[in-house]
Amino acid sequence: MSTRTTESAHAPVREEDVPGTSERRAPPGSLPEAGGMGTLTRRSMLATAGATLTGGAMLLSGSEARARPEAQGTRGPRPGMPGRDYQPVVVPNGSKLPWKVVDGVKVFHLVAEEVEHEFAPGLKAFCWGYNGRVHGPTIEAVEGDRVRIYVTNRLPTPTTVHWHGILLPNGMDGVGGLNQKSIAPGETFQYEFSLRQSGTNMYHSHHDEMTQIGLGMTGMFVIHPRRPMGPRIDRDFVILLHEWRIDVGTRRPNPNEMTDFNVLTMNAKAFPGTEPLVVRQGERVRIRLGNLSPQNHHPIHLHGYHFRITETDGGPVPESARQPETTVLVPVGSARAIEFVADAPGDWALHCHMTHHLMNQMGHAFPNMIGVKPGGLDAKVRALLPGYMTMGQTGMAGMGEMGMPVPPNSIPMVGRQGKHDFITMGGMFTVLKVRARLDGYKDPGWYDNPPGTLAEAAGAESLRRDGIDVDAPAPVEPGSPA
Repeated sequence: MSTRTTESAHAPVREEDVPGTSERRAPPGSLPEAGGMGTLTRRSMLATAGATLTGGAMLLSGSEARARPEAQGTRGPRPGMPGRDYQPVVVPNGSKLPWKVVDGVKVFHLVAEEVEHEFAPGLKAFCWGYNGRVHGPTIEAVEGDRVRIYVTNRLPTPTTVHWHGILLPNGMDGVGGLNQKSIAPGETFQYEFSLRQSGTNMYHSHHDEMTQIGLGMTGMFVIHPRRPMGPRIDRDFVILLHEWRIDVGTRRPNPNEMTDFNVLTMNAKAFPGTEPLVVRQGERVRIRLGNLSPQNHHPIHLHGYHFRITETDGGPVPESARQPETTVLVPVGSARAIEFVADAPGDWALHCHMTHHLMNQMGHAFPNMIGVKPGGLDAKVRALLPGYMTMGQTGMAGMGEMGMPVPPNSIPMVGRQGKHDFITMGGMFTVLKVRARLDGYKDPGWYDNPPGTLAEAAGAESLRRDGIDVDAPAPVEPGSPA
């Protein structure tokens, strides 16, 4: 893939170029807004003249579409196509929602259902998601596209879908009771609207939100610009942040939790279950971050690079407002996109900087053991409890490396073995792997540090040369002149 960057002088899409904007100014009594949503039970679907059932979704026949010209998208540009109109996104550990074009409209089908999901090797739980995935597959489209999204409810309770941050007719906004009837179990609803914007957006249930979002009913919705501006992006990653309460040994998240989340994820995976982000040296990279956690903001920190925040869920950030950062705060219910050129090879950490979010299945309901000196206590206790060992007096770093057994369906609090040592992090952590040469984008393994670029134990000769006495009092100078 080329690493060359180009500038585009195209102007933004005009309102009259985008389907669905002109009809919004139509006077009362004219054609209704396209894609009015109705309840599609199996009976009504089969009774609809000319309808075709495909994967549970009702698609309009050609004759019905011609009778509803507003559903064809003929007033706008042709549907955007991958490779021709945009560089498709990459969703580590995730998936994307397939689509078809019917009479100029992009047709998608979401299925809300219970999903058994693996958060990391050894930890599975029954969640709620879409199309067999947690989180739901990423929806990808282009500014100006008209989209028709069928939502089938296979849950035991009603649900809806809210298209978070997307500009659309009020009746398509997906808030149960306010904007629509909730989708009852077994029903399929139809949403249809034109994409009048570009950017990084999301979707999620907006019915019994605490329960349904807490169980995983969320996803990303990426809208590419019709006329891209700025340098060409080579690798465009999508990451959805989330947090869960899964008590050790249980098999279902607790959506009633308000403060003590113990599984922190990127695309519904906790480290060491997260896939790395693999990039060729010199490529321009975009990382889109969404946060649909129940409670917490996440300051996401990237090692080895300065980047610029180029998008929020409200759209592009003006060039004059972008400034170099190493950490981007992604508030609850928000999205951010960052960009940089991957010019520094290596294995670089990408993680939440809330330190408790780098642990797995950890709680705070245990005593503070830091600094405790057990002395001969362990030997005495082992007479009653063979194998007893006082833990936590020097921190949590040894908990994973010791390889201690964990309860069924749970995972160690931290990490995995890295190239040089044990990685004492879990949760919301992954690795950006930048390489000068790659055979595709599969995981290239650990980075081989060039000679002289790896921190290692200091030798006696180096200490002597630089006058470092490791036994002397630690040096310090006053912070202000005397």
